[in-house]
Amino acid sequence: MQKRLILIDGMALAYRGHFAFIRNPRLTAGNLNTSAVFVFTNVLIDLLKNHGPTHIAVAFDTSEPTHRHKIYEPYKATREAMPEDLQVALPYINSLCEAMNIPVLRYPGWEADDVVGTLSKRAAEKGYETYMVTPDKDFAQLVDRKTYLCKPAKGYGFDILGPEEVCAEWEIAAPRQIVDILGLMGDSSDNIPGVPGIGKKTAQSLIKQYGSIEGVYEHLDEIKGKQRQSLEENAEQARLSKELATINCDVPVTQTLDELERQEWDNDALARIFSQLEFRSLAERLLEGSGAAALSGRSLDDIHSAKHTYTVVDSADRRRDFIADLLKQKLVCFDLETTGLDEKTCDIVGIAFSWQPGRGHFLLFPQAREVGEAILRELEPFFDNREVTKVGHNIKFDLSVLRWHGRRVSGPFYDTMIAAYLCIPESRRTMDALAEELLSYKTVHIEELIGEKGPDQKTMREVPVESVAEYACEDADVTLRLKTVFDKLIPEKGQEKIFHDIECPLIPVLVEMETAGVKVDVNELNRLSRQLGAEIDKAAAEIEELAGESFNLNSPRQLGEILFDKLRLDARAKKTKKTGQYITNEQVLLGLAHRHEIVGKILEYRAKTKLKSTYLDTLPSAIFEKTGRVHTTYEQAVTATGRMQSHNPNLQNIPVRTELGREIRSAFVAGDESSVLLAADYSQIELRIAAALSGEESMIKAFQDGYDIHSATAMGLFGVGLEGVTPDMRRHAKTVNFGILYGISAFGLSERSGMTRGEAADLINGYFAQYSKLKNWQEKTIAFAHEKGYVETA
Repeated sequence: MQKRLILIDGMALAYRGHFAFIRNPRLTAGNLNTSAVFVFTNVLIDLLKNHGPTHIAVAFDTSEPTHRHKIYEPYKATREAMPEDLQVALPYINSLCEAMNIPVLRYPGWEADDVVGTLSKRAAEKGYETYMVTPDKDFAQLVDRKTYLCKPAKGYGFDILGPEEVCAEWEIAAPRQIVDILGLMGDSSDNIPGVPGIGKKTAQSLIKQYGSIEGVYEHLDEIKGKQRQSLEENAEQARLSKELATINCDVPVTQTLDELERQEWDNDALARIFSQLEFRSLAERLLEGSGAAALSGRSLDDIHSAKHTYTVVDSADRRRDFIADLLKQKLVCFDLETTGLDEKTCDIVGIAFSWQPGRGHFLLFPQAREVGEAILRELEPFFDNREVTKVGHNIKFDLSVLRWHGRRVSGPFYDTMIAAYLCIPESRRTMDALAEELLSYKTVHIEELIGEKGPDQKTMREVPVESVAEYACEDADVTLRLKTVFDKLIPEKGQEKIFHDIECPLIPVLVEMETAGVKVDVNELNRLSRQLGAEIDKAAAEIEELAGESFNLNSPRQLGEILFDKLRLDARAKKTKKTGQYITNEQVLLGLAHRHEIVGKILEYRAKTKLKSTYLDTLPSAIFEKTGRVHTTYEQAVTATGRMQSHNPNLQNIPVRTELGREIRSAFVAGDESSVLLAADYSQIELRIAAALSGEESMIKAFQDGYDIHSATAMGLFGVGLEGVTPDMRRHAKTVNFGILYGISAFGLSERSGMTRGEAADLINGYFAQYSKLKNWQEKTIAFAHEKGYVETA
């Protein structure tokens, strides 16, 4: 039997897991970030289940300096400190490996790369196949006929790279030449200097021609110009860089290969860890039996085989009996199957209904549209009945499709996607994912019926009716089962009012808003586009004149070279680790605006270019031909803050503070002469909430007496009456009013307001003297957070 060793670069994999969920981290009820452990666990499971290791180990770096630090002190000095959440997660990864009986290897003074290199070399000598699991490109130097690089792929699975793949990717003759390329080009992630002026392409070309760094220096007389000069001046640095990049394969590793043999895991220990980390789905999947049985290839269907009865309603007689039964129910889950995902244009293939777990009915809609319309008329008593709770997963889509087919549906509604958003926000909210996590049930995925996205993807009309019915009824059935789970979770999480009184009643309102759409004056958009195009061209010409040369304004690399190499606007300008080019984002440019006229012009160019491409040139194509209006989609269950999100197109980010933004907004018009557009906004809502939460009487009284809150604050801060408040005083008061709520410091206030840091500090102290209860409330909230580890909303 072929022995197969899997060696895992533990730290690299932990980092990858942490940042994979950085925008929406997985958090436990106690606010523990489990993103890194979750990804690490899933990778281990995939490796054990699908890659058949006979031997396995995980290698970690240690905090002690390595031999590389001894020969080059700045080695890895540019790396940012490990995120605190990841530091907290590492002990759990250790415990996980211990419970799974996977050896963890740490050797002070040696990196994980060196430990993996040493063991892979030993394994190759004994005829093992070795798979090095890491996202780190440096490991590719170790690849040979028995040693493979196993890179976690985007999404799921791994990319397996052997010698041919590595050589093709790096354009070299042998994987060992990677260290020569890194020696010449350097590596910003590890702070390996390389040779200045030698990038990846040049390094590849030189190594392709001369075979190694030593070969390059033996033929230095054949190299011309600046390249030769830089190579001559940095010969020692090139050799040093190669040494830094070379993985050491002679680490004194004490473990033998036999000691890395795969073992059964400890179910009880894993259960305790999974309980701590709230990995409910993983616990259900893996702890049914012994470790070996759990990874023997059984699907979730085998683990959780639910008996069910799904029927097709495909004739007038069956439909009559079915509808009679439907109208007796008080709670029904339903799910539409359609020919597409555009609610405005798709046809209904059928509707699945379920009101009893394990049972489902698929009401087939023939292709003839008039027959479908007749079926919808027969269903009107159900749609109109306000005594029946309608359940669905993302039910707004179903309601929207029906609305575009001329049918309104009455509530009350119960949406399991929104329930998941409120109760387990760290989880994925697709029905398939929730079924696995909460029910330990693996659903049929739609791709199994219609294929992946692309020109060959089918529609549901092209799938056999029996398959569509099975798929649709399962969706309705599983959603009904999910409701029973959320019926317990919603009160446990204290979300009854939000769910039942706010989010679910909002669904039909959004359906009506989306269906109504908004009218856009295309002629006005086109006029503004032409006008803006001329202004952009003018700004570009002025920028090139100020730069003294032509260059690609949309290239961050070229722009950085102009600003920092040619004009020398900032000697400490930072570069990105990934590309090595200067950072030229808006924050950087705003900080340089006072140094050169060109910076203001660049900011103007960028702002106008973005407005033109994002709105003026794309909004006309978003108009639906049949209505002449733009019909955006509003999403309730996306943002972490609970804020609504608009897409296809996004109508929420059209700027309002600039004159140009206001002109774009003016292209949105009332639908006809009998209609008007109404603009409504909360009056100082954050400050009203702060006043209520803190019980600050003077702020509450200012609101109750109808004062402008910023003027009222200015009166206290500057010791003047209402008539004495100047525009500057009000502006400073407004800045501090909102800044204080979000923890602004004296430094931050001085940056925003233009006052000195001392003046800003005095203003903050005066503010808290005026609103002392607001200060007390903030301090109590911070103390609560320290004590409890979390804070609560109102």
